[in-house]
Amino acid sequence: MTDPALRRTLNAAGLPTTGHFLPKAGWVSRVWVGDEYVVRLTNGQFRDAYRHEAAVVDLLAGSEVPHAQHVAHGNGPDGPWYVSERLPGQTLYDAWPTADPHTRRAMIESLGTALSALHRIPVPPDLLPPWLTDALAGKPWPAYHPPVVSATLHLVEAAQRLPGHDSRLLADVTDWIQERLALFATDHPVLVHGDLHGSNVIVDQGRVTGIIDFAEALAQPADAELDTILRWCARSREYPPTPDEQGLDETTLTELPGWLRGVYPELFEREQLRERLNFYDMYSELALHAHHPQPEVREAAQGRIARLLSGHNHLDGLVW
Repeated sequence: MTDPALRRTLNAAGLPTTGHFLPKAGWVSRVWVGDEYVVRLTNGQFRDAYRHEAAVVDLLAGSEVPHAQHVAHGNGPDGPWYVSERLPGQTLYDAWPTADPHTRRAMIESLGTALSALHRIPVPPDLLPPWLTDALAGKPWPAYHPPVVSATLHLVEAAQRLPGHDSRLLADVTDWIQERLALFATDHPVLVHGDLHGSNVIVDQGRVTGIIDFAEALAQPADAELDTILRWCARSREYPPTPDEQGLDETTLTELPGWLRGVYPELFEREQLRERLNFYDMYSELALHAHHPQPEVREAAQGRIARLLSGHNHLDGLVW
């Protein structure tokens, strides 16, 4: 073991500094995968993300939700760190390309069972990651998901403060949102993972051994989870495990929504589901348009907002 940051983190967690650990890259974390433990280290951009994740994983204790047990977390000279148990298997992203259709279906059906169990976990109705609470209060946005229905109009206000904003477009967006808020008036919030795609699911021999990375988990309607899953199916190339890799080929995921619906039909049974999913999409695009630091990304999001106002988005080509 040669990495001093890994050694310091294991010491802080009270774990042996011996053994083999494989370093892996991530979007915001350094990761080491050992025989028994997985160690993550981040730069602190997401305030209290690991403390939040530890609290959410504690909610899962004794449940039927497959997950990696929390071992320890804290802050050190190298930044915030989190240690969890090592789960058997590999990510769904890694397993998918070589899996045969039968195994792919089995993995998705297992995921549906896991999600159904997750959405039955009792959850505080105001559960939000601290970094997302900060973002909604006007501080920098480190990520642009998951959707928070009650904050959608605030995103319009943020977009209206952009230099050179399209006031007519945003006025139309405001009307569009206000016409649809009633769709969520009687919702019962559940525990939603918030960033569910192939890199955050561990599988082994055709079954899910764990859903991982609960740093974005929050209390929202269950179909907010479906929004992320269908977005991943439609635009999976945008969901690589690291910025330097490529996401999965969308054409290999066409049957995923149907398999998921077969085992977890309640997730698809909300009245006016398409309009609700469109609303979540509007939230995501507004967050990008209002807060992303790159002008070209903000402009692309504005184009997708205009397309959504005309009734079209990434859901058009999906069978679900």
